[in-house]
Amino acid sequence: MGKAMIIGAGGVARVAIYKCCQNDEVFTDLMIASRTKSKCDEIKKELIGKTKTKITTAQVDADNVDELVNLINEYKPKLVINLALPYQDLSIMRACLKTNTHYLDTANYESPETAHFEYKEQWAMDEDFKSKNLTAVLGSGFDPGVTGIFSAYAMKHEFDEINYIDILDCNGGDHGYPFATNFNPEINIREVSAKGRYFENGKFIETEPMEIKREYDFDKVGKKDMYLLYHEELESLSKNIKGIKRIRFFMTFGQSYLTHLKCLENVGMTSIEPIEYEGKEIVPLQFLKAVLPDPASLGPRTKGKTNIGCIFRGKKDGKDKNLYIYNICDHEEAYKETGAQAVSYTTGVPAMIGASLIMSDIWTLKGTRNVEEFDPDPFMEGLNKWGLPYIIERNPKLVD
Repeated sequence: MGKAMIIGAGGVARVAIYKCCQNDEVFTDLMIASRTKSKCDEIKKELIGKTKTKITTAQVDADNVDELVNLINEYKPKLVINLALPYQDLSIMRACLKTNTHYLDTANYESPETAHFEYKEQWAMDEDFKSKNLTAVLGSGFDPGVTGIFSAYAMKHEFDEINYIDILDCNGGDHGYPFATNFNPEINIREVSAKGRYFENGKFIETEPMEIKREYDFDKVGKKDMYLLYHEELESLSKNIKGIKRIRFFMTFGQSYLTHLKCLENVGMTSIEPIEYEGKEIVPLQFLKAVLPDPASLGPRTKGKTNIGCIFRGKKDGKDKNLYIYNICDHEEAYKETGAQAVSYTTGVPAMIGASLIMSDIWTLKGTRNVEEFDPDPFMEGLNKWGLPYIIERNPKLVD
C-alpha cells in the first residue's frame, strides 16, 4: 500500500519492524534508519525470505534536521515512525513538516537537560501540521498509547461519563539480574526518580518519588507492589476525556530494583548534571547507562508476563459503573516471535497498529493528535489481530 520509514533500531523498533513486515499488504516498502546502520542491516537480514515488504536501510543522525530532511526526500515515505529517543521528537517532527510527511511516535518529547516531559512543545506544532494537511500521532505505544485507546473505547461504548481512571502497569518478568532496566536505562531512571504527579479536580498534584504505594493482585502475575508515577498520558487524557475528576498512573517495582536505585541516587549516579572527570565532562546517568545491561540483551533471559491496563469508574444511564480493560503479554512468547521481550513488544505492536491506520487512511485527523482523539475501534481490532488481545473485566477490584 505504501512506503514507511522507521527511525530507530532498538528493541521497540525491532518489534515494530517485525510487525510491519507481517502486515506487508499495508507496509509494502520499509526503510529502517538509525545512527548505527549495522543494527538496521542485522534486523533486515533476519527478515529476508519471511516477508513481501521491501526493506532498505540507512544511516541517519536523528538530531540533525537537515540529514533527516535529505533522507526523507530521497526515500519519500508516506509516514515516519519515530522509534528513536524522546529527545529527538522535535527534530524528527520538524523534518516531517519540511518534507510534508505524516509522523507518529510512542513517547512525548523530553529535553536532555531537564528531567521533565510534557506535550507542550509538540502540541505547539498543531497548526503547522494542520496547515500542511498532515497528521502527527503522539504516543502510539502502550502507555501512552493503548491506555488512551482503552479510554476512548470505554468512553465510546461503556460510559456516559468517566470520572476516575487508574492506569496500572505491571511487569511481572524476571531477567535474573540484580538491577537492570527493561527499556533505555537513561529514560527509565529519569522517569522513576522524578517526582510523582496525578490529576485531580482540575489540577495536577505533586508527590515525592515513590511516596504513594499500593498493592494489587494482577491476573496471571499475582500480587505486586505498585507506586504512583507521573506519566505523559495523564496530561492528554485529562484534556481529552470529558467528566474526569482524577487520573493516576501506577507502576510495579520489585524491592531489589528500588534498593539499587536508591543506592545509585545516594551516590549521585542518577544525576543528569554534568561533572568533570579526568579532564572530560560526563553525565553520571549516561555513564551508568553504559555499564548497565543493554535492555536488548534481556530478551532471552526474561520469563513471566506483563499486565497493563486501565480501571475506569463513571456513570452509565445514571448508574455507577466500574470497568477494567487490560492486556497480558508473555515475555518468552514475545521473544520467540520477534527477538525482543514483552516491554518492547507491548510498545512496538501498537506503534505498527497506529501507523497502519495512517497508511490505510483510516485515521485522518490533521494536526498533532493524541491517540484517544481518534476512533478507537479499528485500533482495538488491531490489538486482537496482531498479538496484544485485550480483556474486559466488569466490576473489578478498585485501587483505593
